Amino acid sequence: MSSGAVAGLGAAYGAGAPVYPGVRQTGRVDISARSDYAVRAMLALAAGQDGQDGPGQEATPVSVDRLAQAQDLPVKFLEAIVADLRRAGLVASRRGARGGYLLARPADQIGVGDIIRAVDGPLAEVRGLRPHDTAYPGEAQHLPALWVATRAALRAVLDGTSLDQLRHGAWPAEVTELLRQPDAWESR
Repeated sequence: MSSGAVAGLGAAYGAGAPVYPGVRQTGRVDISARSDYAVRAMLALAAGQDGQDGPGQEATPVSVDRLAQAQDLPVKFLEAIVADLRRAGLVASRRGARGGYLLARPADQIGVGDIIRAVDGPLAEVRGLRPHDTAYPGEAQHLPALWVATRAALRAVLDGTSLDQLRHGAWPAEVTELLRQPDAWESR
């Protein structure tokens, strides 16, 4: 399957997804609005800086209003998100009439997992605990290992994909392989 075919699978998400009796069908991955908005804002910043970092050229800062407009996001909510991204060292701010925000480092050096952690904390928690800090009695004693493996899988995808790769759909091999799985785009 070509990378174009993999990218085209997104349009089919949810179409014809099987229905399992007695199972709640949410049709979504549980990603917070904060994480979604943060990644989208970072993508808009990366797009605004494309080709502007040449010799003698400085990237143009982007205001929160422009970021919000570019991605149809609520300005006030985005202001708080951008503040978190700045505190995490992922964006830098410039003051003044032409002020705004810039990526703090090149888009190919920012992992999607870094963005999510900046606004939402750890990638995986179980009842507020880190997966390796859970413990269960009896038959459930091995469950922490499954939670740790789940966290490792999230890390592999989110930390293994840079903002630049996401922006261009140039997926790492591991992500491409996951996207090619026949049921990858099905809700269940």
